[in-house]
Amino acid sequence: MRILMVSMPSLHFFRWTDQLKDAGHEVFWFDITGAGEIASSIYWVHQKVDWRLKYDYPGRYSLKMKFPKLYRWLQQYNEKDTAMAFEKYLQEVRPDAVHSFALYVSCTPIVEVMQRHKNIKWIYSSWGSDLFYFQDKANYLYDIKRVLNRVDCLFTDCKRDYEIAKQHGFLGQFLGVFPGGGGFDMQLMEKFKLPIEQRKIILIKGFQGRSGRAIPVLKAIISLKERLSHFDIVVFGTDLEAFNYINSSELLHWENFKAMGKIAHKDVIKLMGQALIYIGNSNSDGIPNTLLEAIIMNCYPIQSNPGGATSEILTDGVNGLLINDCENIDSISNSILRALMMDFNKVIEFNTIKFYCILDRHRMKLEIHKLLKLV
Repeated sequence: MRILMVSMPSLHFFRWTDQLKDAGHEVFWFDITGAGEIASSIYWVHQKVDWRLKYDYPGRYSLKMKFPKLYRWLQQYNEKDTAMAFEKYLQEVRPDAVHSFALYVSCTPIVEVMQRHKNIKWIYSSWGSDLFYFQDKANYLYDIKRVLNRVDCLFTDCKRDYEIAKQHGFLGQFLGVFPGGGGFDMQLMEKFKLPIEQRKIILIKGFQGRSGRAIPVLKAIISLKERLSHFDIVVFGTDLEAFNYINSSELLHWENFKAMGKIAHKDVIKLMGQALIYIGNSNSDGIPNTLLEAIIMNCYPIQSNPGGATSEILTDGVNGLLINDCENIDSISNSILRALMMDFNKVIEFNTIKFYCILDRHRMKLEIHKLLKLV
C-alpha cells in the first residue's frame, strides 16, 4: 500500500511511522508545517518538507528577528497555500491512503482536498486534546464534524475519544486504541531503571499554558515542604508560565528543588528511571505518553483524569492515583501523601503484569501491520 502521512515533525509521529519500516508499504510524508528538515529517524520515508516559502530571499532570518511585524506582513505573500501544496503532492504520490496525525494540525487544513478525493482512504489518529477540549468551542466543533464525516478510519489514544468521535459524526472503521507514538522499546528503557530503594526523586511535568496545570502541583509541593525534605523535587519540560511562578515562589531557594525546560526524550526516560513518584496534571489530554513511560519505568504515577481518560489506565489506589480536580491544591497534596504510604513494589508488580506486554513496541508493531491490511 502507498501511504501518505500528514503531520508536523514530532517525536510521536516519527516513532509511529518507524513502525511501518519493512512492512511492505511505500510511505510518504507531507510535513504540514512546510518549514521542517529531512528527518533522519525515518530516512526510508519519501519526505516533502520545506515547501512553504515561495522565495527564500537573502536576509530573511535577520528580517524575522529584527522586524517581526514587517516579516509577518511579507509572509502572507511569500507563503504557499497549504491545501494547494498538499493537493499537488497528493496527485504526484497517488496514495491508497492518507494518514493524518492530530485534527487541527493535519486534518483541518486538508479536509476540502480530501472531500474532493473521496476515492482515497483517510485515516486519522487523534492526539491528546484533539476532541475532548475543542468540542466545547463552536468554531472548532464545526471543523471536528467536517473531518469526522469524511474520515474513513480512526485510531485514538483512549476509549473516551472514540465515543466523542461517534457523537460528532464518525461512522467509519475504528482501528483501536494505541499510544500516540506507538509502542515502547522495553529493552532499551530497562537499562535506565534504578532499584526502588535507591530512588528519591519526585518528578513533575512542568507544563502550564493552555491545558497543563503544573502550578497547582508546585503549590501542593510547597505545602508539603517538611514532609518532602528528604526527596529531590525535579520538574522537567517547564514552560515560561511555570518558570515565572517558580521564580516568584520559595521554591527558587529550596536546595532539593530543580526545574528544567525542554529536555531530550532520552533524558526524560533516564529521570523516570531514577524517580519514585511521577506527577502529571492537566485540564485536557488523552492518555499521556509520559504517563505510560512513567509506568514502564516503575514510577508511582499520579495523573489528572480529564473526561475519565486516565481511569482507563489507572485504578485509583491500586496502580496509581487520579487527580480528579486539576486545580485543587489540597486534593493534590493529599494524593502525594497517599502515594508515600503505598507499597511501591506491589504497584510495580501490578503494572508490569498488566501493561508490559500490551505496550511493547514489537507486539504493537505487528498489530498495527495487521490493522492496516483492513483499511
